[in-house]
Amino acid sequence: MKPASCKAKGRVLQNEIVQNLRTAYPELGEPDIRPAIMGQSGIDILLSSRARDLFPYAVECKNQEALNIWECLKQAEENGKKERMVPLLVFRRNRTKTYVAIEWTEFLNLVTAVQR
Repeated sequence: MKPASCKAKGRVLQNEIVQNLRTAYPELGEPDIRPAIMGQSGIDILLSSRARDLFPYAVECKNQEALNIWECLKQAEENGKKERMVPLLVFRRNRTKTYVAIEWTEFLNLVTAVQR
């Protein structure tokens, strides 16, 4: 696959996640949740400070057939640390559902907060 095709495929997932977040948080405007420019280092979904208060996750998107999960998690963790946000890996491959990988303790915090 050509690099331009890989980037286009990644961009599709980024844009989908941005749209999902805008739907989930209708109080946030277009400038609050934006996809990063392809090739730009750092997190893949750019969030305003207002958006970060509601969704404190440093999103790393991967739309690949073969995924080195450990390498991707490392990238998400490094970007999360730089941004002082919780790392969140969003991934899928062709014709599959979209999945998320998050640290176990963060997941527990999420589910227990919902139950309270």
